[in-house]
Amino acid sequence: MTRRLEEEYVQILRDYLNSQEEDELYGAQKLGKWLLLKDISPEELVDLHSRALESVEEVPEFVRASFRMLTEVMIEYGNAHRSLQSWRNKHAQLQSEVEIASAMQQSLLPQTIPTYPGVEIGVVSIAANGMSGDYYDFMHFSGHRFSLTIGDITGKGIPAAMCMSMLKYAVDSLGEIQLGPNQMLRHLNRVVERNIDPSMFVTMLFGCYDTNHHCFRYAVAGHEPGFLYRAREGKFYDLEGRGIALGISADSTYVEHEVALQTGDVLILLTDGVTESKKGRSYLVREDLVGFLQNEVDKPAQLMADEIYRRLMMLAQFEQRDDYTMIVLRRT
Repeated sequence: MTRRLEEEYVQILRDYLNSQEEDELYGAQKLGKWLLLKDISPEELVDLHSRALESVEEVPEFVRASFRMLTEVMIEYGNAHRSLQSWRNKHAQLQSEVEIASAMQQSLLPQTIPTYPGVEIGVVSIAANGMSGDYYDFMHFSGHRFSLTIGDITGKGIPAAMCMSMLKYAVDSLGEIQLGPNQMLRHLNRVVERNIDPSMFVTMLFGCYDTNHHCFRYAVAGHEPGFLYRAREGKFYDLEGRGIALGISADSTYVEHEVALQTGDVLILLTDGVTESKKGRSYLVREDLVGFLQNEVDKPAQLMADEIYRRLMMLAQFEQRDDYTMIVLRRT
Protein backbone atom coordinates (compact mmCIF):
# COMPACT_ATOMS: atom_id res chain seq x y z
CA MET A 1 0.00 0.00 0.00
CA THR A 2 1.19 3.52 -0.75
CA ARG A 3 2.12 6.16 1.82
CA ARG A 4 -0.62 8.40 0.48
CA LEU A 5 -3.23 5.73 1.20
CA GLU A 6 -1.98 5.35 4.76
CA GLU A 7 -2.08 9.14 5.28
CA GLU A 8 -5.63 9.29 3.93
CA TYR A 9 -6.72 6.48 6.22
CA VAL A 10 -5.10 8.18 9.25
CA GLN A 11 -6.98 11.38 8.46
CA ILE A 12 -10.32 9.56 8.10
CA LEU A 13 -9.75 7.74 11.39
CA ARG A 14 -8.71 10.93 13.23
CA ASP A 15 -11.74 12.86 11.96
CA TYR A 16 -14.10 10.14 13.08
CA LEU A 17 -12.53 9.69 16.52
CA ASN A 18 -12.69 13.43 17.12
CA SER A 19 -16.32 13.86 16.08
CA GLN A 20 -17.80 10.35 16.05
CA GLU A 21 -20.41 11.69 13.66
CA GLU A 22 -22.17 9.39 11.21
CA ASP A 23 -21.20 11.66 8.30
CA GLU A 24 -17.52 10.95 8.87
CA LEU A 25 -18.12 7.28 8.10
CA TYR A 26 -19.05 8.17 4.50
CA GLY A 27 -15.37 8.70 3.67
CA ALA A 28 -14.58 5.30 5.17
CA GLN A 29 -17.25 3.66 3.00
CA LYS A 30 -15.82 5.24 -0.15
CA LEU A 31 -12.33 4.13 0.85
CA GLY A 32 -13.62 0.59 1.50
CA LYS A 33 -15.00 0.36 -2.04
CA TRP A 34 -11.69 1.61 -3.42
CA LEU A 35 -9.75 -0.96 -1.37
CA LEU A 36 -11.95 -3.74 -2.79
CA LEU A 37 -11.23 -2.55 -6.32
CA LYS A 38 -7.50 -2.57 -5.53
CA ASP A 39 -7.81 -6.12 -4.14
CA ILE A 40 -6.49 -5.18 -0.68
CA SER A 41 -6.68 -8.29 1.50
CA PRO A 42 -8.34 -8.37 4.95
CA GLU A 43 -5.03 -8.86 6.80
CA GLU A 44 -3.52 -5.87 5.00
CA LEU A 45 -6.50 -3.79 6.05
CA VAL A 46 -6.06 -4.85 9.70
CA ASP A 47 -2.39 -3.83 9.55
CA LEU A 48 -3.37 -0.52 7.97
CA HIS A 49 -5.86 0.20 10.75
CA SER A 50 -3.34 -0.76 13.44
CA ARG A 51 -0.67 1.60 12.08
CA ALA A 52 -3.18 4.38 11.63
CA LEU A 53 -4.34 4.03 15.24
CA GLU A 54 -0.73 4.26 16.42
CA SER A 55 -0.41 7.52 14.49
CA VAL A 56 -3.52 9.01 16.07
CA GLU A 57 -2.87 8.23 19.75
CA GLU A 58 -0.89 5.98 22.05
CA VAL A 59 -2.17 2.43 21.95
CA PRO A 60 -2.00 0.14 25.02
CA GLU A 61 0.05 -3.03 24.60
CA PHE A 62 -2.95 -5.32 25.02
CA VAL A 63 -4.63 -3.54 22.06
CA ARG A 64 -1.48 -4.02 19.95
CA ALA A 65 -1.49 -7.71 20.90
CA SER A 66 -5.14 -8.01 19.94
CA PHE A 67 -4.36 -6.55 16.50
CA ARG A 68 -1.55 -9.07 16.03
CA MET A 69 -3.99 -11.87 16.79
CA LEU A 70 -6.61 -10.34 14.49
CA THR A 71 -4.05 -10.18 11.68
CA GLU A 72 -3.40 -13.91 12.03
CA VAL A 73 -7.12 -14.61 12.01
CA MET A 74 -7.56 -12.46 8.91
CA ILE A 75 -4.91 -14.39 6.99
CA GLU A 76 -7.43 -17.21 6.41
CA TYR A 77 -10.06 -14.65 5.50
CA GLY A 78 -7.54 -13.19 3.08
CA ASN A 79 -6.97 -16.55 1.42
CA ALA A 80 -10.72 -17.01 1.05
CA HIS A 81 -11.01 -13.45 -0.28
CA ARG A 82 -8.38 -14.11 -2.95
CA SER A 83 -10.05 -17.39 -3.91
CA LEU A 84 -13.39 -15.60 -4.21
CA GLN A 85 -11.86 -12.86 -6.33
CA SER A 86 -10.26 -15.48 -8.59
CA TRP A 87 -13.63 -17.22 -8.92
CA ARG A 88 -15.31 -13.92 -9.76
CA ASN A 89 -12.77 -13.23 -12.50
CA LYS A 90 -13.22 -16.70 -13.96
CA HIS A 91 -17.01 -16.35 -13.74
CA ALA A 92 -16.89 -13.01 -15.55
CA GLN A 93 -14.73 -14.56 -18.28
CA LEU A 94 -17.07 -17.56 -18.59
CA GLN A 95 -20.11 -15.27 -18.71
CA SER A 96 -18.49 -13.31 -21.52
CA GLU A 97 -17.81 -16.54 -23.43
CA VAL A 98 -21.40 -17.72 -22.87
CA GLU A 99 -22.73 -14.41 -24.22
CA ILE A 100 -20.58 -14.82 -27.33
CA ALA A 101 -21.74 -18.43 -27.74
CA SER A 102 -25.36 -17.33 -27.26
CA ALA A 103 -24.99 -14.68 -29.97
CA MET A 104 -23.45 -17.28 -32.30
CA GLN A 105 -26.29 -19.68 -31.50
CA GLN A 106 -28.90 -17.04 -32.32
CA SER A 107 -27.19 -16.46 -35.66
CA LEU A 108 -27.88 -20.12 -36.54
CA LEU A 109 -31.64 -19.59 -36.23
CA PRO A 110 -33.69 -17.83 -38.93
CA GLN A 111 -33.33 -14.07 -38.68
CA THR A 112 -36.59 -13.46 -40.53
CA ILE A 113 -39.73 -15.55 -41.01
CA PRO A 114 -40.06 -16.63 -44.66
CA THR A 115 -43.16 -15.86 -46.68
CA TYR A 116 -44.82 -18.22 -49.16
CA PRO A 117 -47.99 -17.91 -51.24
CA GLY A 118 -51.12 -19.22 -49.56
CA VAL A 119 -49.43 -19.83 -46.19
CA GLU A 120 -49.03 -17.71 -43.06
CA ILE A 121 -46.16 -18.59 -40.73
CA GLY A 122 -45.79 -17.47 -37.12
CA VAL A 123 -42.89 -18.31 -34.80
CA VAL A 124 -42.11 -17.75 -31.12
CA SER A 125 -38.84 -19.21 -29.83
CA ILE A 126 -37.63 -18.11 -26.39
CA ALA A 127 -34.70 -19.56 -24.44
CA ALA A 128 -35.29 -20.24 -20.75
CA ASN A 129 -31.73 -19.12 -20.04
CA GLY A 130 -29.01 -17.54 -22.10
CA MET A 131 -28.66 -20.49 -24.44
CA SER A 132 -31.38 -22.67 -25.89
CA GLY A 133 -31.68 -26.39 -26.56
CA ASP A 134 -34.49 -25.75 -29.08
CA TYR A 135 -33.75 -25.66 -32.80
CA TYR A 136 -35.88 -24.69 -35.77
CA ASP A 137 -35.22 -23.73 -39.37
CA PHE A 138 -36.76 -23.24 -42.79
CA MET A 139 -35.20 -24.11 -46.13
CA HIS A 140 -36.45 -23.07 -49.56
CA PHE A 141 -36.38 -25.91 -52.10
CA SER A 142 -38.11 -24.54 -55.18
CA GLY A 143 -40.79 -22.10 -56.24
CA HIS A 144 -43.47 -24.09 -54.43
CA ARG A 145 -41.71 -26.22 -51.79
CA PHE A 146 -39.98 -25.49 -48.53
CA SER A 147 -38.82 -27.57 -45.58
CA LEU A 148 -39.42 -27.00 -41.91
CA THR A 149 -37.36 -28.40 -39.03
CA ILE A 150 -38.11 -28.20 -35.32
CA GLY A 151 -36.07 -30.01 -32.69
CA ASP A 152 -35.16 -30.21 -29.03
CA ILE A 153 -31.63 -31.03 -27.89
CA THR A 154 -31.27 -32.61 -24.47
CA GLY A 155 -29.32 -30.49 -22.05
CA LYS A 156 -28.60 -26.79 -22.01
CA GLY A 157 -25.75 -24.38 -22.36
CA ILE A 158 -22.66 -24.74 -24.51
CA PRO A 159 -23.01 -28.51 -25.24
CA ALA A 160 -26.51 -27.91 -26.65
CA ALA A 161 -25.25 -24.93 -28.66
CA MET A 162 -22.46 -27.03 -30.16
CA CYS A 163 -24.95 -29.76 -31.04
CA MET A 164 -27.24 -27.17 -32.62
CA SER A 165 -24.38 -25.93 -34.77
CA MET A 166 -23.68 -29.46 -35.97
CA LEU A 167 -27.38 -30.02 -36.74
CA LYS A 168 -27.65 -26.76 -38.64
CA TYR A 169 -24.80 -27.59 -40.99
CA ALA A 170 -25.93 -31.21 -41.39
CA VAL A 171 -29.47 -30.11 -42.31
CA ASP A 172 -28.13 -27.51 -44.74
CA SER A 173 -25.80 -30.03 -46.40
CA LEU A 174 -28.40 -32.78 -46.67
CA GLY A 175 -31.05 -30.28 -47.78
CA GLU A 176 -29.12 -29.66 -50.98
CA ILE A 177 -29.91 -33.18 -52.19
CA GLN A 178 -33.59 -32.72 -51.25
CA LEU A 179 -34.14 -35.89 -49.26
CA GLY A 180 -37.61 -36.90 -48.16
CA PRO A 181 -38.48 -36.39 -44.47
CA ASN A 182 -37.89 -40.04 -43.49
CA GLN A 183 -34.56 -40.16 -45.35
CA MET A 184 -33.49 -36.84 -43.85
CA LEU A 185 -34.06 -38.12 -40.32
CA ARG A 186 -32.20 -41.37 -41.06
CA HIS A 187 -29.13 -39.42 -42.23
CA LEU A 188 -29.35 -36.93 -39.37
CA ASN A 189 -29.63 -39.81 -36.92
CA ARG A 190 -26.30 -41.20 -38.13
CA VAL A 191 -24.67 -37.77 -37.81
CA VAL A 192 -25.96 -37.28 -34.27
CA GLU A 193 -25.22 -40.86 -33.16
CA ARG A 194 -21.60 -40.59 -34.30
CA ASN A 195 -20.81 -37.10 -33.12
CA ILE A 196 -22.46 -36.27 -29.79
CA ASP A 197 -22.00 -37.59 -26.28
CA PRO A 198 -23.94 -40.85 -25.65
CA SER A 199 -25.82 -39.11 -22.82
CA MET A 200 -27.34 -36.65 -25.30
CA PHE A 201 -30.00 -37.10 -27.95
CA VAL A 202 -32.19 -34.93 -30.19
CA THR A 203 -35.91 -35.06 -30.83
CA MET A 204 -36.99 -33.66 -34.18
CA LEU A 205 -39.77 -33.20 -36.69
CA PHE A 206 -38.73 -32.62 -40.29
CA GLY A 207 -41.33 -31.77 -42.89
CA CYS A 208 -41.76 -30.51 -46.46
CA TYR A 209 -44.63 -28.23 -47.46
CA ASP A 210 -45.93 -27.97 -51.03
CA THR A 211 -47.59 -24.59 -51.55
CA ASN A 212 -49.19 -25.69 -54.82
CA HIS A 213 -51.14 -28.57 -53.29
CA HIS A 214 -50.92 -27.45 -49.64
CA CYS A 215 -49.64 -30.83 -48.64
CA PHE A 216 -47.33 -31.34 -45.66
CA ARG A 217 -45.15 -34.48 -45.62
CA TYR A 218 -43.22 -35.08 -42.42
CA ALA A 219 -41.44 -37.60 -40.22
CA VAL A 220 -40.91 -37.58 -36.47
CA ALA A 221 -37.95 -38.64 -34.34
CA GLY A 222 -39.29 -38.87 -30.79
CA HIS A 223 -40.53 -35.30 -30.91
CA GLU A 224 -43.49 -33.71 -29.12
CA PRO A 225 -46.58 -34.33 -31.31
CA GLY A 226 -47.99 -31.18 -32.82
CA PHE A 227 -51.57 -30.30 -33.67
CA LEU A 228 -53.65 -30.09 -36.83
CA TYR A 229 -56.70 -27.81 -36.75
CA ARG A 230 -59.47 -28.57 -39.22
CA ALA A 231 -61.35 -25.34 -39.82
CA ARG A 232 -64.48 -26.99 -41.27
CA GLU A 233 -64.87 -29.15 -38.17
CA GLY A 234 -63.58 -26.58 -35.71
CA LYS A 235 -61.53 -29.35 -34.05
CA PHE A 236 -57.89 -30.04 -33.16
CA TYR A 237 -56.20 -33.38 -33.84
CA ASP A 238 -52.83 -34.70 -32.69
CA LEU A 239 -50.35 -35.12 -35.51
CA GLU A 240 -49.38 -38.75 -36.00
CA GLY A 241 -45.85 -40.01 -35.61
CA ARG A 242 -43.42 -40.79 -32.83
CA GLY A 243 -40.24 -42.53 -33.94
CA ILE A 244 -36.98 -42.86 -32.00
CA ALA A 245 -35.01 -39.76 -31.06
CA LEU A 246 -31.83 -39.00 -33.03
CA GLY A 247 -28.68 -40.40 -31.46
CA ILE A 248 -30.27 -43.36 -29.66
CA SER A 249 -29.67 -46.09 -32.22
CA ALA A 250 -27.69 -46.00 -35.46
CA ASP A 251 -30.20 -48.27 -37.21
CA SER A 252 -33.35 -46.24 -36.50
CA THR A 253 -35.82 -45.81 -39.33
CA TYR A 254 -38.63 -43.27 -39.60
CA VAL A 255 -42.14 -43.33 -41.02
CA GLU A 256 -43.33 -40.59 -43.34
CA HIS A 257 -46.78 -39.07 -42.82
CA GLU A 258 -48.80 -36.70 -44.96
CA VAL A 259 -51.60 -34.22 -44.29
CA ALA A 260 -53.45 -32.01 -46.77
CA LEU A 261 -54.53 -28.57 -45.57
CA GLN A 262 -57.78 -26.94 -46.62
CA THR A 263 -58.43 -23.21 -46.41
CA GLY A 264 -58.30 -22.11 -42.78
CA ASP A 265 -56.56 -25.27 -41.54
CA VAL A 266 -53.66 -24.73 -39.13
CA LEU A 267 -50.57 -26.72 -38.22
CA ILE A 268 -49.07 -26.10 -34.77
CA LEU A 269 -45.58 -27.50 -34.20
CA LEU A 270 -43.90 -27.13 -30.84
CA THR A 271 -41.31 -28.30 -28.32
CA ASP A 272 -42.03 -29.71 -24.88
CA GLY A 273 -41.39 -26.30 -23.33
CA VAL A 274 -44.90 -25.46 -24.58
CA THR A 275 -46.74 -28.58 -23.43
CA GLU A 276 -44.89 -28.70 -20.10
CA SER A 277 -45.74 -25.14 -19.09
CA LYS A 278 -46.71 -24.70 -15.45
CA LYS A 279 -50.28 -24.09 -14.31
CA GLY A 280 -49.95 -23.07 -10.69
CA ARG A 281 -48.10 -25.93 -8.99
CA SER A 282 -48.99 -28.50 -11.63
CA TYR A 283 -48.17 -28.90 -15.30
CA LEU A 284 -50.47 -27.90 -18.11
CA VAL A 285 -52.27 -30.90 -19.61
CA ARG A 286 -52.71 -31.24 -23.36
CA GLU A 287 -56.45 -30.57 -23.15
CA ASP A 288 -55.74 -27.23 -21.44
CA LEU A 289 -53.38 -26.27 -24.26
CA VAL A 290 -56.00 -27.15 -26.85
CA GLY A 291 -58.38 -24.79 -25.08
CA PHE A 292 -55.87 -21.94 -25.38
CA LEU A 293 -55.25 -22.78 -29.04
CA GLN A 294 -59.00 -22.83 -29.71
CA ASN A 295 -59.36 -19.30 -28.33
CA GLU A 296 -56.67 -17.93 -30.66
CA VAL A 297 -57.00 -20.09 -33.77
CA ASP A 298 -58.89 -17.50 -35.83
CA LYS A 299 -56.08 -14.94 -35.53
CA PRO A 300 -53.21 -14.46 -38.03
CA ALA A 301 -50.42 -17.00 -37.52
CA GLN A 302 -47.88 -14.70 -35.84
CA LEU A 303 -50.47 -13.09 -33.60
CA MET A 304 -51.75 -16.51 -32.61
CA ALA A 305 -48.24 -17.67 -31.67
CA ASP A 306 -47.59 -14.46 -29.70
CA GLU A 307 -50.90 -14.65 -27.82
CA ILE A 308 -50.43 -18.29 -26.84
CA TYR A 309 -46.99 -17.50 -25.43
CA ARG A 310 -48.34 -14.51 -23.53
CA ARG A 311 -51.21 -16.50 -22.04
CA LEU A 312 -49.00 -19.41 -21.00
CA MET A 313 -46.50 -17.07 -19.37
CA MET A 314 -49.31 -15.38 -17.43
CA LEU A 315 -50.54 -18.81 -16.34
CA ALA A 316 -47.02 -19.69 -15.12
CA GLN A 317 -46.67 -16.27 -13.42
CA PHE A 318 -43.97 -15.37 -15.99
CA GLU A 319 -41.65 -18.14 -14.82
CA GLN A 320 -40.28 -19.93 -17.89
CA ARG A 321 -38.70 -23.22 -16.84
CA ASP A 322 -37.79 -24.63 -20.25
CA ASP A 323 -36.95 -23.46 -23.75
CA TYR A 324 -40.11 -22.62 -25.66
CA THR A 325 -40.68 -22.89 -29.41
CA MET A 326 -43.96 -22.82 -31.32
CA ILE A 327 -44.42 -22.64 -35.09
CA VAL A 328 -47.86 -21.92 -36.56
CA LEU A 329 -48.68 -22.53 -40.24
CA ARG A 330 -52.08 -21.46 -41.56
CA ARG A 331 -53.41 -22.09 -45.05
CA THR A 332 -55.02 -18.87 -46.21
